[in-house]
Amino acid sequence: MTQQHLLTPFQLGDLHLKNRVVLAPMTRSRAGKARLANALMAEYYRQRSSAGLLITEATTISSQANGWNESPGMYTVNMRDAWKQVTDAVHAGGAPIFLQLWHMGRASHSSFHEGDLPVAPSAIKLNGDAIHTPVGKEAYEVPRALSSEEIALVVDDYQRAARYAKEVGFDGVEIHAANGYLIDQFLQSRTNVRTDRYGGSVEHRYRFLSEIVTAVCAVWPSQRVGVRLSPNGNFNDMGSPDFREQFTFTAAQLDACNLGYLHVVDGLGFGFHELGPPMTLSEFRSVYHGTVIGNCGYDKASAEGAIRDGHADLIAFGRPYISNPDLVERFRLNAELNPPADMQHWYLPIGAKGYTDYPRLSG
Repeated sequence: MTQQHLLTPFQLGDLHLKNRVVLAPMTRSRAGKARLANALMAEYYRQRSSAGLLITEATTISSQANGWNESPGMYTVNMRDAWKQVTDAVHAGGAPIFLQLWHMGRASHSSFHEGDLPVAPSAIKLNGDAIHTPVGKEAYEVPRALSSEEIALVVDDYQRAARYAKEVGFDGVEIHAANGYLIDQFLQSRTNVRTDRYGGSVEHRYRFLSEIVTAVCAVWPSQRVGVRLSPNGNFNDMGSPDFREQFTFTAAQLDACNLGYLHVVDGLGFGFHELGPPMTLSEFRSVYHGTVIGNCGYDKASAEGAIRDGHADLIAFGRPYISNPDLVERFRLNAELNPPADMQHWYLPIGAKGYTDYPRLSG
């Protein structure tokens, strides 16, 4: 049997991937104040289309979901149509691309919402540094807890965004249930103290994600839908004492959904909480039997090892892909990578600088 490795093809449902390298979703803040995809973004993704699969930056499903300056959206017809130039550019490069669906929940601020408080499963404030808002740095606020009736409307927003993604040529969607954003806030006991059908047990805390998966899979075949989880992360003030029980249950439930993949942030990129030994990909393999993407902190050697040992089928690369648009080619040739990207350019709306101006091997 041929040994599988990072640069061999992979069959993701009915999608043929030319290799097992995935462009990880990374917020880059180049969509402008109107939150519209644009030609510069199309060029950024086109440059990276030698990956087997591209996942877009987190893209908000509604105005309520916003909370990051100049990140893109997918909740108006204009937003939908603006993404066509991106999907066309990536397809011309020979790769499929999934849209990541995002709601920031409590990790937002009222200045994004005309004075209305951000929403969350429970009224628990994020303890963290100041948030960058349209009016400058501001302290996090105590969010407003969503009513059960409002939760149904948020699920509808996910479904609409998924439909728009299909209409504009995306190959699938990823549900962002990681990194302390709204779905993760529902999953974790640290941020969800509800006593209704959406809280109080691992089963009830999973319900919100379950309803979103069902709604999105009514638009897309399930094999064109992925879910991203971050069981070990402390980003956005996360980490719950029962994290292992919660995420084992969640993965087992998702296993029954016949999804395209489960995307697990198992690495060190956001830092670990210290509430128990970190969950590993092998733990997820024991309850989730579909395609697994590992992510965060991987280099070529560790990615090859994870695939060789059967812990992951695909590996998503984030930071190395910022400064190496031709990352796949560099891996293939064992070529040196460009120096790490200057972090001050990651999230600034400053155009091409630090975004599309990194040198390729060909010069």
